[in-house]
Amino acid sequence: MSHPDDHDEQGIRVLVCDDHDLIRQALRVVVNAEPDMEVIGEASDGVQAVELARELRPDAVVMDIEMPGLSGIEATSRIKSFLPRTSILALTVHDSNEYILRILEAGATGYLTKGVISKEVPAAIRSAVSGESILSAEILRKLIEYASRFPDTTARACSSAELTEKEVEILSLAARGCSNKAIGRELSLSENTVKKYMMTIFDKLGVHSRTAAVITAQQTGLLSSDG
Repeated sequence: MSHPDDHDEQGIRVLVCDDHDLIRQALRVVVNAEPDMEVIGEASDGVQAVELARELRPDAVVMDIEMPGLSGIEATSRIKSFLPRTSILALTVHDSNEYILRILEAGATGYLTKGVISKEVPAAIRSAVSGESILSAEILRKLIEYASRFPDTTARACSSAELTEKEVEILSLAARGCSNKAIGRELSLSENTVKKYMMTIFDKLGVHSRTAAVITAQQTGLLSSDG
């Protein structure tokens, strides 16, 4: 049985989920044109997306948000419950802060708009699988500002209080849009060490991505809104 950790040897295995045939075809062509990744399955609704994810165990999922049967948001949440290390990229026509936060809270690593089905998609998939942020620094900054207006001092506050000083420092740099490599340079750590710190932070905050970690830390008051 395959596992997300295996992608370095066999390429990144991608599941494409969208209810429009032309969108799925475009994604398949773009992804399969890359030497290090391939589309291993396609779903046309949310229920099928969950079933195929359970059967195929992809490294990455490109998930349309609005699909029949089961929404992409709910499908994302279900997939992350049994494949927590699989990266999910939301594909949407929405760009509102509230909508993006809902996608991230469901477990998506980031989001892409349907107007960028091009070379940007494979690059985003690679970034997601390697644990990097899919959101630009500008969008991330807007989300942090938005999240700061809706503090969450209950369920997640206790978890955030357990972060060490070094973990908070790493998360602060991530909030500025720094990559793992850049964070490593800043703190004199290897990129692999930064990734391990990030995984620990995710576990403590109960999230699945660096973007969600930053937003949660902002909502619990662990990070200041000025980053």
